[in-house]
This record gives sequence, C-alpha cells and structure tokens, in this order.
Amino acid sequence: MRVEIWSDIACPWCYVGKARFEKALAAFPHRDAVEVVHRSFELDPDRPKGDTAAVIPMLAQKYGMTEAQAKDAERRLGDNAAAEGLAYRTEGRDHGNTFDMHRLLHFAAERGGRERQDELIGLLYRANFAEERSVFDDTERLVALAADAGLDPEAARAVLDDPTAYADAVRADEREAAELGANGVPFFVLDRKYGVSGAQPAEVFTQALEQAWGARPPLTVIGADGPESADGPESDGAACGPDGCEIPRA
Repeated sequence: MRVEIWSDIACPWCYVGKARFEKALAAFPHRDAVEVVHRSFELDPDRPKGDTAAVIPMLAQKYGMTEAQAKDAERRLGDNAAAEGLAYRTEGRDHGNTFDMHRLLHFAAERGGRERQDELIGLLYRANFAEERSVFDDTERLVALAADAGLDPEAARAVLDDPTAYADAVRADEREAAELGANGVPFFVLDRKYGVSGAQPAEVFTQALEQAWGARPPLTVIGADGPESADGPESDGAACGPDGCEIPRA
C-alpha cells in the first residue's frame, strides 16, 4: 500500500501531522508493506527567493490579528507539537520560499530512496520549527542537512546551484495536488482511493490505514496451475514453495 503526503516545510500542521501519522503507522500491523512518499506543495509559491520575514508579524498581517494574538496562536501550536513529542520555537522563527527544499527532497528520493527522503524532511521540519538558524535562503545550511540525512553534500550543493534541477518534479506534484482537490496541507492519499486532510489525530490515521488496507482487491492469479501442453505441464508455470520446488516430469 502506498501513502502519499503532500506537505510544505513552512507548514506547522504538516510537522505535527507527520508525527501523528507516524504514530498510527508504527502500530499498524502491515506497516512494513506501506510505502510512504512525500510530495511537494508550496504554501507561498510566488514568494521570491531571498524574501524572508519574521513569522509573528507575517501571521498578524495575513490573518488580521494583533501580534499578541499571533503569539498566542503560536503558543497553542507549540502545545500541539509538544503533545507529539516535538520541539517548537514559538518566537523568533522566520518564513520564506521553500522551493529549493522541495527540489532537494526529490533529489533525496532519487539518490537515497524513500528512507532518505523521509529522513531529510524530518530534519528540515526540525531545523525550521525547533532550531535557531534559518533554513531559508541558506545553501550551506541545506547542504549540511542533506549530509545529515546520509546524502552526498557536494551532489546536494550541485542541485541547489542549478535552479532547474528537479523543478519539473516539484511542479508535477503541485499540479497533481490540484487535480486531487488538495487546496491545503497536510494532505494524505492512501492507494489513490482515500484522502485525509489536515493534521488529524492518530486515531483517524489508524482508521484510514485499516480501511485502505481492507479495500485492497484480492489478487487474481493467472495460470496458477500452470499451462498445459500436448506433452504435459509447461515448465514456465513451475514454482518453488516452503516444501521445495516442482520437479520437471519426463
């Protein structure tokens, strides 16, 4: 079973939602048969690279609230993160363009597989929400995080230095999100049959995993008994099992 997660590094609920989903997945009996794929979604795709701003004033302006109200909202987000065992800096964070991070995540998947991609997105989340140094418009910071995820730092730097590298992959993910009707993140898609929107409680993810797994169609096996020919069963249909292998007959 495949679970695709559309998310953005700048999204605090994506940070919390990932932890809640992983809690459900860890307890899922078939977790070893679940492939998790991270997909790109930019909350602010038109924001110029290099244009960074403090989060609290940005929230106040965007949502028409006072800075005191924005700080309260961040503290409540911090409480939600803490409940999932996540560190969260409620003040002093900044916000900016995430396109390079998404390109780097596609690079991670191609070079290191889904495990490296998952490791890198976790490091990016932690760096953005829990650590002091900004991840925006800082190539060396991103290269260091890629290295921490087990990727070649020089190869990661080459990707970041080339604005076209993996750009098409990011845009393809974003188009697909729109086609699926995802206008916010996190957005989870299970086997392209079920969708879960938002950082739902772990219990909701557990229900979704169980429902998606139960809805998988039974496998139809063609030629299970082996094709027959004038001279007897064809060897192309032979197989091996726990008790040994079929022996060709004369």
